[in-house]
Amino acid sequence: MAKNFDTLVKRTTSKATRDKAAVRTKELLAELPVAELRQLAGKSQRELAKILGIKQPSLSKLENQSDIQVSTLQKIVEALGGKLDVVARFPKGSVKIGQFGNRSQTSPRSRSAPPEMQLF
Repeated sequence: MAKNFDTLVKRTTSKATRDKAAVRTKELLAELPVAELRQLAGKSQRELAKILGIKQPSLSKLENQSDIQVSTLQKIVEALGGKLDVVARFPKGSVKIGQFGNRSQTSPRSRSAPPEMQLF
């Protein structure tokens, strides 16, 4: 009789090995190219291109670029139902860069970072 894959995995690997695999899976899923993000969202290139108002070959070209404008990436992520956050990481902490998308009512010059985030 055939055995269930999950049963085989549980029988042949330790909990520590499964835990390490789960952590690595999360790491890999946390860093995805745009094409894989689109696929996970269940959209074809043709569907996403239509939502973005561009042609499918143009989307294919964007997905294969190694460099993409933040505004373009933001449009793609939003078309997939997400929200793009740009975060700068420094030794003393991380700061979300807020000049993309909707600007708040407060002027950037009137705000100051919390004391633990004073970077310069």
